[in-house]
Amino acid sequence: MSVRVAINGYKGRMGQELQAIVDGDGQFEVVAGVDLALGGGSRSLSEIASNQLRDIDVVIDFSLAEGFQEVIKWCEKNKKPLVSGTTGLNDDHFAALDQAAKNIPVLWAPNMSLGVSFVSHLLEQFNAVADQYDFQIEEFHHRHKKDRPSGTAKWLQETLKKSVGKSLPEVMVARGGGVFGVHKVWAFGEEETICIEHTALNRRVFARGALQAAKWLASKKPGRYTISNVLGY
Repeated sequence: MSVRVAINGYKGRMGQELQAIVDGDGQFEVVAGVDLALGGGSRSLSEIASNQLRDIDVVIDFSLAEGFQEVIKWCEKNKKPLVSGTTGLNDDHFAALDQAAKNIPVLWAPNMSLGVSFVSHLLEQFNAVADQYDFQIEEFHHRHKKDRPSGTAKWLQETLKKSVGKSLPEVMVARGGGVFGVHKVWAFGEEETICIEHTALNRRVFARGALQAAKWLASKKPGRYTISNVLGY
């Protein structure tokens, strides 16, 4: 049986990537696509018809931070699991996620790539050699990327900081061209250098990760989940 999803941010680049994957994959079905942010006759989640509402197993959200509170409230009210990759969130947004997680399963990630989650997992191993290296994270994105540093870079920075137990230099940020996303974690020693690098080759990697997360989350109990949970870390 297919997982039936509603996409919030349907007309955006990620929404269209999600639809393209679903079109070629019998494991999923898009039963509602909404995108209030873009206007032009677009609908909001609150305008989903009652018959569509019954069919939704999980909501996937790639939209804007400005409307994120409404997305959470709608999912909580209608008891629908939420997978979100919306970035640029603040403390109030995360508090709302924690509150909603008491009633529905929610999964938010700054990066839906399964590979980036694996890199984050690898960074935890630096705790064994933290005193032997100096660390630096750098990230590259396309010129239209608004947040500096990206949510992914902040996530990796926080993971690494907890692992090595010491302060780190600010993330080095570059913006230009059409780069989908490159993240590098450097460890500089006196006699050797380690570099862990992740490069996204297209946006589809994020959409595919979100769909895998949605399939996993649809049957879970209320709670706050991460991509690491999907991968079993």
